[in-house]
Amino acid sequence: MFRVALFLLVTLPLTAKDWYLFTSFRGNGETGLYLALSEDGAHWTTLNNDRPWLKPGVNGMLMRDPWLGRGPDGVWHLLWTCSWTRANNGGLVIGHASSADLLSWTEQREIPVLRDAAAAMNAWAPEALWDEANREWIIFWATTIPGTTTSSKVPGDKGYDHRIYAARTKDWQTLSEAKLWFDPGFNCIDSTVVQDGRRWVMIFKDERSSPLEKRLRLAFSESPGGPWTGVSEPVSGDWVEGPTSLRIGTAWWIYFDHYRQPQHYGALKTADWRNFEDMTDRISFPPGQRHGTAVAIDENLAQILQRQKR
Repeated sequence: MFRVALFLLVTLPLTAKDWYLFTSFRGNGETGLYLALSEDGAHWTTLNNDRPWLKPGVNGMLMRDPWLGRGPDGVWHLLWTCSWTRANNGGLVIGHASSADLLSWTEQREIPVLRDAAAAMNAWAPEALWDEANREWIIFWATTIPGTTTSSKVPGDKGYDHRIYAARTKDWQTLSEAKLWFDPGFNCIDSTVVQDGRRWVMIFKDERSSPLEKRLRLAFSESPGGPWTGVSEPVSGDWVEGPTSLRIGTAWWIYFDHYRQPQHYGALKTADWRNFEDMTDRISFPPGQRHGTAVAIDENLAQILQRQKR
């Protein structure tokens, strides 16, 4: 009996731990998608010998600000900024591809957004979140539509005065009409959203340059679709952008790209979204990594990705 009990004890499966995957781009985004891996969320190692994991599949397309998320069906979706301004054909688009395993990808495609807003200047840093109650995705991004905002623009903004717009989709083929989704009353970009219990938290960049902001702030909602309220004071220093957040243990880590020279990554740690600890001197990233998304993955997938050469 003792030996049987011992055998059962030592053969019970161990609890799998989370690993973490970070998407990024290099330079202007012309070379494609890069991936980095971490066991602890602090120390990151590039995959594929720091070569692109996925290259832009449309001639002239950039692959900036890559967002990666997994749906309830297990399919991964990748969104990215295609270009700085309206596409050559006059349309406003974001990039999309999907994958069941992060190895084989669907054909890359351009998703048109804001079809009826002829004056819309751009579509930057698209992300998405799953709205469980409505069984659909909310895709959101930053756009400037001249004449629709009231905040004053300054020369450093180059005519941009962004707000966050969103559209809904159930199949990634047909999108609802895009609507204004978040307007804090000033120029803002690079929004990302996480769910913390019953509350949804948006982290975004205050894009104002005079007086200088270029810092991260927070907003909150009781549902994934908004409305977003309670805009916080800045939680980061200036000249940062591209936030993404992971829950590690009982705390949330917020990563950001400090894009002024010397360019580097920084991080904040919080348990309550009110008090923040600077973790920048305790993290390491591949040189030249530019902002993307951090997500949790299982150890099996992490090992598969480590072995893969592309």
